[in-house]
Amino acid sequence: MIVVSNTSPISNLANVGQLSLISQLYGRILIPDAVYEELLDPRAGETVITAVRSASWIDIQSVQNQGLVNDLRTRVNVGEAEAIALAIEVKAARLIIDERLGRQAARDFGVKITGVLGILLLAKRRKIIMEVKPIMDNLIEQAN
Repeated sequence: MIVVSNTSPISNLANVGQLSLISQLYGRILIPDAVYEELLDPRAGETVITAVRSASWIDIQSVQNQGLVNDLRTRVNVGEAEAIALAIEVKAARLIIDERLGRQAARDFGVKITGVLGILLLAKRRKIIMEVKPIMDNLIEQAN
């Protein structure tokens, strides 16, 4: 199963020490170059940068269809545009994205989506975590 992720789900889960949930649920994931750059930007914070650099299950892949990226840029930021375009290119089973406009753009192209809440609910169903609420509370407090 191929899964692509946008920046914020990785960043937010890393900030609350739960990034490994993605690999436990999906194994390896793909991120486009723009998402990787956003995750390693100093504004992301040392916690995120360290977690991403040590996540050997994250693969970076360049988007080939730059025309689609440019079209999507009229609706969403570059990271979201590349994540959606990459999900389409690789026929991903799922795109992990939380931003409302990005989710709608992905849906418009028929891309199946999930977000941080979906990850937490799936992790609970699979008994990887026992409760969703404490992690959500932590996300609200730590990652806004």
